[in-house]
Amino acid sequence: MKKNIVSLLAICLVFGSSLSAQNVVTAVASTPKIDAGDTAWMIVATAFVLLMSIPGLALFYGGLVRRKNVLNVFMQVFILVAAISVEWVILGYSNTFGSNSIESLKPYIGGFHWAFLNNINITDLSPYFVSHSQIGADGQATGTIPHIVFILFQGMFAIITPALIIGAFAERIHFKGFLIFSILWAIFIYNPVAHWIWSSDGWLNKLGTLDFAGGIVVHINAGIAAIVTAIMLGKRRDYKGHAIPAHNITYVAIGAGLLWVGWFGFNAGSALAADGLAGNAMLVTHIAGATAALTWALLDWIIDKKPTVVGISTGAIGGLATITPAAGYVGIGGALIIGVVASLVCFCMVAYVKPKLGYDDSLDAFGVHGIGGVLGSILTGVLATPLIQKAYCGAAYGNWHQLWIQLLGVGVVVIFSGIGTILIFKLTEKWVGVRANDIHEAIGLDETQHGETAYTVFD
Repeated sequence: MKKNIVSLLAICLVFGSSLSAQNVVTAVASTPKIDAGDTAWMIVATAFVLLMSIPGLALFYGGLVRRKNVLNVFMQVFILVAAISVEWVILGYSNTFGSNSIESLKPYIGGFHWAFLNNINITDLSPYFVSHSQIGADGQATGTIPHIVFILFQGMFAIITPALIIGAFAERIHFKGFLIFSILWAIFIYNPVAHWIWSSDGWLNKLGTLDFAGGIVVHINAGIAAIVTAIMLGKRRDYKGHAIPAHNITYVAIGAGLLWVGWFGFNAGSALAADGLAGNAMLVTHIAGATAALTWALLDWIIDKKPTVVGISTGAIGGLATITPAAGYVGIGGALIIGVVASLVCFCMVAYVKPKLGYDDSLDAFGVHGIGGVLGSILTGVLATPLIQKAYCGAAYGNWHQLWIQLLGVGVVVIFSGIGTILIFKLTEKWVGVRANDIHEAIGLDETQHGETAYTVFD
């Protein structure tokens, strides 16, 4: 009997020790920590988004302008990468994703707690996560990537947004005015809009606005600024109401290809993890871009009898811009619809609406990015499916409220970006001037603004 009791106690002791060890393992496993796979993917995605600006956007826009202005476009993109990167770590990130100490301002702009990346250590986890957040000991949701990686990833979005506006005023803006305008625009337009939609404190975020990778924050924001600046600057001196032929279509195609590849980082990276959501975002991004490129080429073929490289490149960019807000919420069916609609509408904007209204959106920044962003953001409210993320569905699945929220988000940013851009443009114009003079425009901005020429002919 005594032997049986001793055996029973031994079994209980072993079982109890096993349970205790299991509890310890569970506790350790639930402690938030950096995930190597997620971090590696996000570092690659960040590099992909930088690739979109230099060399992708620089080549795409640079090829579309005349040879006397190609270096000016390259310089504009390059200096924005430098200037906005510095602005981002000094105050941009803190203003965008930080929490304001003044309670009434929290929904509208972040504070300065993270200015100069103060109070952020290399071992800190990102406090913002979309896919599968962990809950720390303090009860706060965290991601599985370092905070500093998230900061740099988001910095690439802050760079490319004002860079997209270049396409509207190419070939006629004074370089000093351009730089001052772009920095002010980044601080007073981009940072607040990104805070509204992507910060946990943002008022549009709290209302439920969906923008997975920047349809509203990037494309609508930049597109509205593009049409405003194009109109306020006035037409190029030799603009005749139709597109001026591109000087290097090879550059255009290479740039579009680099943008397409970089867009995987842009959209799939916005899942902030190497997981199924990132995989879906990459898949629908590619399919929407491919569908839009095919649709535009067919439109060219049917209407103008010849498919063009500039056309298929522009179509691809339009599809990629339009799928951006929806990439984390729609499946293949949604991607195919978005690709077709993007090309049909953007083609009409570029081929018919722009000549009819007579504005000089040099490289169709508004017609492709602005209109694409509007379409994609609204279609997200229609096509979002719970099969991708259970918490989100659109009007096609019975949730009409999401469509109204998307329309509100689009409308607010259109108004804010439009009025804000007008004010910043007028301030810059009065301060240093914005429009290049007729002589400089005639000679070309490469020589007059930078003292260089892209192509040298040797005897």
